[in-house]
Amino acid sequence: MRKPRPPSKRGGAGDTTPAPLDADAARGRALKLLSRREHSAAELAYKLQRRGAESDVARQAVEKMQDAGWQSDARYAEMLVRNRIAQGYGPLRIRAELSSAGVTDADARAAIEAADCDWTERCAEVRARKFRTPPADAAAWQKQYRFLASHGFPSDAVRAALKATRAPGEAWTEPFEDLP
Repeated sequence: MRKPRPPSKRGGAGDTTPAPLDADAARGRALKLLSRREHSAAELAYKLQRRGAESDVARQAVEKMQDAGWQSDARYAEMLVRNRIAQGYGPLRIRAELSSAGVTDADARAAIEAADCDWTERCAEVRARKFRTPPADAAAWQKQYRFLASHGFPSDAVRAALKATRAPGEAWTEPFEDLP
């Protein structure tokens, strides 16, 4: 049997409510969070509220950070797009992630377009990195298609990337190519 853990210095097991943050503490916490990495305005407000700030105090702290130029949804979107492209994700997944982070659709679209990425080429690179060999049969083709689609690549980019992997003169067709 395990020995019981000693009580935490941060509070008891039932003490899960954080101390409320006033306006100065909320601004300080927001600045500390932004010094580590970019955050969207909605994400920053959520984290401040989770730390004990009232919703209006969190909103005011985020507005102060925006006025000072320390927080920008456009900058956050550009950072996230760069990181996700490097991780092998496509535009559909990136746009969904930006939307869930509270970034406006216009900022998300601008950041994805500013990335100037050839999605078909990037899709082919991700496929080659994951699978190394071209699909040998319909089942392998479907497996690779599902993987690339789940990573947020559009269907036309996935099909083009998979067709480009065939050796010249290879005589297989896409599965379900004849279906409407």
